[in-house]
Amino acid sequence: MIGVLNLSNIRTLCSQYTNLSSTDIDKLLEIETTLSYYAELTDCYMFIDCMLENLPHAIVVAEAFPKKERHLYEKSVIGKFVFESFEPAVFAAFKNKEKSSISRAITQEGITVEQNVVPLFNNEQQVIAVLIQEKKVEMKTTPKDDFQNMPFALIEHIVEPNTQPIPVVSDLLVESIILTNHENKVIYSNPAGYRFISELSGLERFDNVALNKILPFLQEVYDKGDDVFFLEITIDRKSFIVKKIPIRSQNDKVTLLIIHDLTELKLKENELMMKTFAIREIHHRVKNNLQTVTSLLRLQMRNDLSASNASAFQEALNRIYSISSVYELILENEDNAEEKVDVIALSKKIGHKMVGTFNTPSIQLVFHHEDIQLFCHSKKAVSLALIICELLQNALKYAFVGREEGTIDIQFLQDASVISLHISDNGVGMQEVKASFGMEIITRLVEYDLAGTFTIIPSEEGTHTQIQFPVSEEVFILND
Repeated sequence: MIGVLNLSNIRTLCSQYTNLSSTDIDKLLEIETTLSYYAELTDCYMFIDCMLENLPHAIVVAEAFPKKERHLYEKSVIGKFVFESFEPAVFAAFKNKEKSSISRAITQEGITVEQNVVPLFNNEQQVIAVLIQEKKVEMKTTPKDDFQNMPFALIEHIVEPNTQPIPVVSDLLVESIILTNHENKVIYSNPAGYRFISELSGLERFDNVALNKILPFLQEVYDKGDDVFFLEITIDRKSFIVKKIPIRSQNDKVTLLIIHDLTELKLKENELMMKTFAIREIHHRVKNNLQTVTSLLRLQMRNDLSASNASAFQEALNRIYSISSVYELILENEDNAEEKVDVIALSKKIGHKMVGTFNTPSIQLVFHHEDIQLFCHSKKAVSLALIICELLQNALKYAFVGREEGTIDIQFLQDASVISLHISDNGVGMQEVKASFGMEIITRLVEYDLAGTFTIIPSEEGTHTQIQFPVSEEVFILND
């Protein structure tokens, strides 16, 4: 019987998955009412597909079937997504805004059909959907003698004189699929395989020539006899992996070649390698430039020995060292292409340097991180380095005035997708928060670079500061 259509399908699906207007949807509803008549008249299956709003796929919003042809699709396909690799004619009609046909199409259910597609336009001549007509194709071609004893899965289409190849699944593959007979002559190739042979040989026809004669670099593949064989080949700046699979039949020997083009992948690998080298060179130069700046500041300190100026110079040197520490950690690992920085290692490196700088060996640094493996990319690492530097400088400078001993606790905690950094001391405490250059650095870096919050937590003893920031693509936890 003729498929019964639920008129609410189009409005519901289009409203949910597409960006079509109400006027466009009304037009499709009008067309839908005639689908069943066309299905019966042409003895074909009829569908309406619309493009998804945010994905490069389509969706079936309407369907109709002829009375006597219900076995092509066992279930309704309304609401099913349609992918270009399976139904290229559908997407060609969308892109080209004109009728598209394919004599042999493979549906996503694995059925061979003849498919005609026409675009549907709105009043502004915009394509709002496509109308699809499908009819099942009965395969009547008799295989040639070369194929009579081969596994049917390998016979994807037969090329007879004066006939056109039938597009099948292999036609959609980027790999070259080539079959050769006992004389190494090509008896089948998919479009990618044809392009591969034609480009490297310069020939348009090669059905009567041994493949290893026109492509000598394949001789090694054929010399391996009946073994399954893999070979990586580079020729004329092109790189390939060739997989040979011998197939025996009762009367003949057939060889299956699967060739994957690695040229673009190799180029991207080389580009990535060059980019990595360039970035590492930049890091080296930044690190060296920071060392130069440090040397200049130390020379200036020798010429100006006043206590206030010396303190300011030392604070600037500490900040520069904190930034330099980020690049040192990146450069320590030659395989660190992603510029990952171990935040725990960074905080320890800065902390121990600060204690040595302030000449306070009796001040103990205690790190708590509960085995968290916290990493971040270089830009975030620089911000964290400066924040840790400022907080430790404040603690070492003000917390232990008049005291020889003390403890500074540095603790990293993770709660769901939020990282908390606590820096606390058992010093004299902070009576009031005063505006300063260091405090401004902390606040701005936390809020703008880490998208986090900075808080001074009331404490009975000493000072307790907390920084919270979210886990992201640039700040992440590595799990074992």
